[in-house]
Amino acid sequence: MRVEYINPFVEATFNVLKEVLNTEVKRGELYLKESSMKIMGVAALVGLAGDVEGRVLFDMTKDTALKVAGVMNGGETFTVLDDMANATITELANMITAQAVTKLHDLGFRFDLTPPALFSGENMEISNTMKVEALIVPMELGPIGKIEVNVVIRERL
Repeated sequence: MRVEYINPFVEATFNVLKEVLNTEVKRGELYLKESSMKIMGVAALVGLAGDVEGRVLFDMTKDTALKVAGVMNGGETFTVLDDMANATITELANMITAQAVTKLHDLGFRFDLTPPALFSGENMEISNTMKVEALIVPMELGPIGKIEVNVVIRERL
């Protein structure tokens, strides 16, 4: 996986989270994961196609998703992942990936995005069928929680 693909997603995630959540964002230690992995509870998945193929997953606990939705909706309190909370998490994924893809397009890479798909539940796993290591980038959000950005990208064969 080329670093040119990864950095725009890391930078966009950091910038968007800092802006929309108005909190300190700290990037944790990056790590690689080869096989399938359990999601923390709520995950927004965006597919990539074109010059590259892959996916970006924004993974968080249900509690973090509820807090993120609350902050992004003017301090509203969410106790369940209703339509508004789900739409907010989906919009967050859209904002991050749009910024990252804009940077990648500026660098000459061409690819399209799928609309985010939102998954929630316990004991769910995301399989890594592309035979490419997933890069995991934890983002600590203070009292809001943590979001892990899980990126798998490879050049189209």
